[in-house]
Amino acid sequence: MRSKKMEGPSAPTIRRDPYEVLSVSRDSSDQEIKTAYRKLALKYHPDKNANNPEASELFKEVAFSYSILSDPEKRRQYDTAGFEAIEDSMDMEIDLSNLGTVNTMFAALFSKLGVPIKTTISANVLEEALNGTVTVRPLPIGTSVSGKVEKQCAHFFGVTINDEQAESGIVVRVTSTAQSKFKLLYFEQDANGGYGLALQEDSEKTGKVTSAGMYFLHFQVYRMDSTVNALAIAKDPESAFFKRLEGLQPCEVSELKSGTHIFAIYGDNFFKTASYTIEALCAKSYEDTTQKLKDIEAQILRKRNELRQFETEYRKALARFQEVTNRYTQEKQSVDELLKQRDSIHATFTVTKPPSSSSNLSNGSSSKVPGETESPTTEDGNSDGKDKSGKKKWFNLNHLMGSDKKLG
Repeated sequence: MRSKKMEGPSAPTIRRDPYEVLSVSRDSSDQEIKTAYRKLALKYHPDKNANNPEASELFKEVAFSYSILSDPEKRRQYDTAGFEAIEDSMDMEIDLSNLGTVNTMFAALFSKLGVPIKTTISANVLEEALNGTVTVRPLPIGTSVSGKVEKQCAHFFGVTINDEQAESGIVVRVTSTAQSKFKLLYFEQDANGGYGLALQEDSEKTGKVTSAGMYFLHFQVYRMDSTVNALAIAKDPESAFFKRLEGLQPCEVSELKSGTHIFAIYGDNFFKTASYTIEALCAKSYEDTTQKLKDIEAQILRKRNELRQFETEYRKALARFQEVTNRYTQEKQSVDELLKQRDSIHATFTVTKPPSSSSNLSNGSSSKVPGETESPTTEDGNSDGKDKSGKKKWFNLNHLMGSDKKLG
């Protein structure tokens, strides 16, 4: 597989074959890939290599490779067409314990805005678990424990089950009424007495609480990963509907044997402690609920396949709709222009010449001799000039009458 340069601060400079990076074969199982990843991630984790920039880059490369091979759909796409097929759907994980205050604030802001932020587990927690130096508190079946865990730290619990309980199935759930972010972890005990991480579930907001659960019910159970295809969905919000069920991923462990099993709650808040309540239940008391879960997940899987087919149909119909919409706009403009030209031609036939001066005479207008002025007339038909003359005569008459009186 050819190499290609990657973009973004979280990506290594050169892309190598993910199988080569993790030192696994192309037919390796999911568990073999997971084991190889955890071994290399712990080896190159920045917490353990603070003064080794090369180890930090190798850690990013390991995480990037695992993000491809751990996802069945991305792995299939990569095997078929290489990096180009998965370019738009890659999501990188960040380690909050090694992120720094400023970057943590930005990550918290994006998370608050609804952008899924994928985080890793602190190497210190994983290393302490592998060394078997963690404190394990008992969590009996049918009980619950509440507490608060610091960010990037973990509280460990031991759940002991007998043969009957193992056969019936076990459920471990964690809720937070404070809507804290956390991870529910399941560890398997190794030959050296340590604990290796086997499963993890990120908390999801459901109603007014955040919750996560693990269901060991002797049939394939699925978990919902909201960060799957998050970048692709952000680029194309319309695909959010079609990709919504793609986050349903099969859990690797479907049943537990009798004995003590180790679970942990990892504080995944950006700044503050995470509040939680953890409980362990035997599925024997929830047989109806167990069957309902099996039935509903089967329906969801069928619906996911239907949506994959429907998306293809929808995209074709949408492309056709856009095509006819563009045609409609063009045709409308064309019709408007033709009618405009037609109206212009009609106007050419109806426009008349401007009226001549002779037409004014025929309409009853009187001509006026040059140099002659008209005097305005009063209501009785006399002009202002005659009226003034009459007033002058009366003035003169009165004047004469006054003269006669003086003479007499």
